[in-house]
Amino acid sequence: MTSGGLNCLVSGSCFLTSACRKRLWRAQFLHRNDGVQKRDAEDHNGRRHSDHRCPSSQEHPVQYNPSAYPCPWSQSDLPLLAGCETDEDLTPSTLTTHFRQKSNPYTVSSSRHLSSSKNILLDLAFNQSDPGKKTAGPTNKNEELTPDISIEPRAFQKCRQEYRTMSYDRSLKPPPITIDEAFLLLQKVKVLKSSLNPADIVHILSKLGHLRPDQQPLVQVDTRFIMLLRYSVENLHNFTHTQLLEILRAFVLLGMPNTHSILGLYEGELSCRTEEMDLKQLLLIADLWRCLGRQVPHYLEQLYKRVYCNLEELGVPELVQLLYVVGESRQCPLTLFPSLEQVLLRHLNQLLPEEMGAVSLGLFKSQSSLSERSARMLADRAYEMVDKLSNFALVNVLKLLRFNHIDHRGLLSALRKEIPCRAPQMGVQGLMHVALACSSLHYKDDHILSAVAECLPPLLPHCRSKDAGKLLWSFGMLGFNPSKVPKLYPCLTHALRLREAEFQRFPEHLLTGLLGLAFVGLYPCDLLNLALSPDFVTVATRLQHLDLKKDLFTLDASVGLEIPNWTGPRISPSLGDEVRQQLWRFAQRDACVKMEVLEAEGLLQELLGGESFVHKHMILPHTRSVDLEVWLDHTGVPVPLVSESKDSAANQGKTSSSHPCTLKGNHLLGLQVLKRRQLAIAGYRVVDLPPWEWFPMLHRSRAEKLAYLRSKVFGSRG
Repeated sequence: MTSGGLNCLVSGSCFLTSACRKRLWRAQFLHRNDGVQKRDAEDHNGRRHSDHRCPSSQEHPVQYNPSAYPCPWSQSDLPLLAGCETDEDLTPSTLTTHFRQKSNPYTVSSSRHLSSSKNILLDLAFNQSDPGKKTAGPTNKNEELTPDISIEPRAFQKCRQEYRTMSYDRSLKPPPITIDEAFLLLQKVKVLKSSLNPADIVHILSKLGHLRPDQQPLVQVDTRFIMLLRYSVENLHNFTHTQLLEILRAFVLLGMPNTHSILGLYEGELSCRTEEMDLKQLLLIADLWRCLGRQVPHYLEQLYKRVYCNLEELGVPELVQLLYVVGESRQCPLTLFPSLEQVLLRHLNQLLPEEMGAVSLGLFKSQSSLSERSARMLADRAYEMVDKLSNFALVNVLKLLRFNHIDHRGLLSALRKEIPCRAPQMGVQGLMHVALACSSLHYKDDHILSAVAECLPPLLPHCRSKDAGKLLWSFGMLGFNPSKVPKLYPCLTHALRLREAEFQRFPEHLLTGLLGLAFVGLYPCDLLNLALSPDFVTVATRLQHLDLKKDLFTLDASVGLEIPNWTGPRISPSLGDEVRQQLWRFAQRDACVKMEVLEAEGLLQELLGGESFVHKHMILPHTRSVDLEVWLDHTGVPVPLVSESKDSAANQGKTSSSHPCTLKGNHLLGLQVLKRRQLAIAGYRVVDLPPWEWFPMLHRSRAEKLAYLRSKVFGSRG
């Protein structure tokens, strides 16, 4: 369109061309039609989910092995934006975080832009969102499931009146205006045009924010509203700080799309003003950006710089609100975090229960690792108020413990009392985080696990593939016997089947769930066929942010050992060899040179007759741990592990000495249980040197250590 055509559009918005009018009416129709379709879909899905029943395990073949259970820019930069194609440099994509779990020390770890003001109206009219920008809203069916309980992550803002000045209260709804009143306000824009002053712009935008949500689209596609946005940009430099805040509030109320190109300019203006505003205003602005769902890394960078230079301004509410912002932005500058940690410790005893939950969640979401001392102090404080923590706050504290690997005995023991009472009201995601915390911290308590397990089957319609996968992993890791809650494993397995479409995007959830099932000797054939199929393997191995090759290798090798009649797909030999070599190279640099392993190896060599009698290697590489293999003949005499002896040793006994690791209550977990079971299948007698026995022995005399190993190798021969 020529500039003359544009000027005609600006100066005579009521004389829209036929094409423009059609576009506007089409936009209104599509919005209404989309809403109807979504409601219809939700009603349909609701009816469908309500018909779900826990399936019988006989509907799908499942292999089960019972032996698993042995007893910045400024206003002057605006013209420069005319030549830009995108504003991605201004708003980079959101950061992602990944699940972390403490590893076994003897195990190899798995692991458009706004143009110049002359052309801005045309952009705003027909290109309101940046097509290449990632939004903060749902992007997959995983996030579109109807939640089973209502959670308010901002409940902490009700704890103190100080939060009113630094956060946006979504519950305060202004008195609504009618659509006719809104059109009268827009007519004022048409009449006044460029003579609109900043106060007029703020007043009109604020009043338009009083519209009911269902009427807002009618305003947002109105050319007069688009003109209003243009005039607001032209007046950016002239707004007071308070007026800019009012405009952001209006944008929140109007439901402005978080990718709307005008928001980048507002972020730039506000970023330039951080030195002129107080901390409460800065935190309020950050909260408003959060309510808009807009990632504003440049603004946050300026906010963090201001905080770093003014740490003395951080009282309890300011600190908690800041950590909330840090968590929602998924990042915290490394230079700032140590100072925030010290401020947090200084205010720790003043935290209220919901504030404790908000702090824990902020630290967890930003992947900020506390020192062990600080993490334990936070856990101590949480333990003092555990009965006052809401379910949401308690779950957030458990996330913090899990991320920092803090096995706080008092707090974990308190779960035995708290979880059975709370579980029915926690919802599937809360229950998942309880189980995952216990699993990650290696804390097995059947009282807690049974309470969680019994609540899960009815929640199947709300279970994402992520939830099902991590729940299966957690229960399998802790060796929760299927017979205790018979519906648990079938229901969670069926939840994976219901979410099969998600695996193209999130293949890790399927592998996580199947490994958890394998830990307890369950092998659902239909899901194994999917996970080991060439297409799925291709998807899983092409992920940039996750290495799933080890999980595929572990699953494939377990199927080969435990399902001898398996005729389904297997991973390629080349992939198996690649992972096997990778695991061994890592083991040689890590587990093989650990002091406790070297000590056991040397003493066994002395006990049995020399280096040729002890072979340090990975007998089952897919179990990701190192073994010390020894051979005894039928009379119990040690046999050298040379090739010719092995070849003629059909009647000789094989013994594997392995080093499982656990933090808790002297029991094997997950991969260690699977490994022990599969070594027996392979014909080995397993001799465990568990850390709760072997580590204390390291401080004993050489004679005592030899006696211990002798009793282990020879004393239990059967």
